[in-house]
Amino acid sequence: MIILDAKIEPTADVAGEPDLAVREAAYEKFVWDNLKRNYLGNYLHGMLGMTGFRLVNTPTFLPAYLHMISGSNAIVGLGLALQQVGGVISPIFGASKIEHRTKVMPAAMWMGGLARTAVLGIALSGWWLKGNALIGAVLGFMLMFGIFMGAQRVVFSLLMAKVIPISRRGRLQAWRNATGSLIAAALAYLAGRFFIGPNLLGNGYGTTFICAFVLTTLGLWALQFLLKEPEPPTTRARARFRDRLREFPRLITEDRAYAWFLVVQMLASSARIATPFYILYVSASVHMTGRLLGALSFAFIGADAVSNLVWGYLGDKTGFRLVLLFSILVWAASTILLIEVHEPWAIFLAFFGLGSGQAGYMMAAQTMILEFGARDDLPMRIAVSATAESITATLAPLIGGQLADLFGYNVVFGISIGVLATGLLLLMTAVKEPRTARLAAM
Repeated sequence: MIILDAKIEPTADVAGEPDLAVREAAYEKFVWDNLKRNYLGNYLHGMLGMTGFRLVNTPTFLPAYLHMISGSNAIVGLGLALQQVGGVISPIFGASKIEHRTKVMPAAMWMGGLARTAVLGIALSGWWLKGNALIGAVLGFMLMFGIFMGAQRVVFSLLMAKVIPISRRGRLQAWRNATGSLIAAALAYLAGRFFIGPNLLGNGYGTTFICAFVLTTLGLWALQFLLKEPEPPTTRARARFRDRLREFPRLITEDRAYAWFLVVQMLASSARIATPFYILYVSASVHMTGRLLGALSFAFIGADAVSNLVWGYLGDKTGFRLVLLFSILVWAASTILLIEVHEPWAIFLAFFGLGSGQAGYMMAAQTMILEFGARDDLPMRIAVSATAESITATLAPLIGGQLADLFGYNVVFGISIGVLATGLLLLMTAVKEPRTARLAAM
């Protein structure tokens, strides 16, 4: 059941025992009664988490750091692939551990805490290790980061679905992503100029990642303090992990629009074959300084801030299929601009467009998935999507690194544009807006 924009008061049946309808009504009443508190908790968690994780996930700092310590495009691709492979199985495992629970916040704290510990490990290894030991440690912590980011994606998506009504999710994500990205953009510029440029504390990149760890941890504490989680009217019975795996075909095939949505997700994540190499492509043609690195990071993350306000309100108004369509189009167009025009203004604009397109894709993909199918299947449905996306996102940068070394960056970017165009075509022809279909069925 999806929470709509109406308050429903609970009633009792004749026998005085609560039936399913009464439990559903009580559940919705709890959601609305605690909406302000839970909205603030989700906002602070998402805003601070966005700020910190953007410093790690933006396609500037970590790829540049890996390239600096290894000197290899293949190692850069391997690092991004390891981060993604961590998210292949962990969402399914995470979903199997929480889908039968009435409260999932304790699991969220563990999974979120371990993801943040991996960021701390990336930072500290820069001071404590050198050479191959440093490369191995960073790659290992990137794998750990991917594992627990994949698991926490399921848990935190489920928490938002439980406590935020469907008509408020877009604006929540818009404002938390916008403010978080604005702060992250400013920090990215400052990090590039004052941390990485002068190599602050002997390792400017490590200092940057320490800041990311602190900010994301503050966000997790805010969520723990503020969130009041309801117990759902129904939950799935506990099942063995392998039994749930056998149900994947049913989850996918029972909804044709969802099945094609998965294909679009996999194509879009395949387009990340080019993501680690945006900054390396620029550095191959112009002299890369800490100030320029900070400016392009500012463009990429700042675009997230500005565009999220548009994407969020558009999604609340029309559903997120249109957001997904526009964001993929912007992503592809910006990649073309980066290849074809090498003027400074065009490079800055291309990074702004890449940040905007990828931000819209992430918001649309993570929100649309909450609107397909039955509520009790939601954790595993999120996991299926996360796993499918991670499989292609794992292979993409790994293959991209090899192709970049063999054929150059233009071939990698061309493949990215091609899979985005294919995904756009499928989205227009095969994927229906799930919100419209759900309302029509009510």
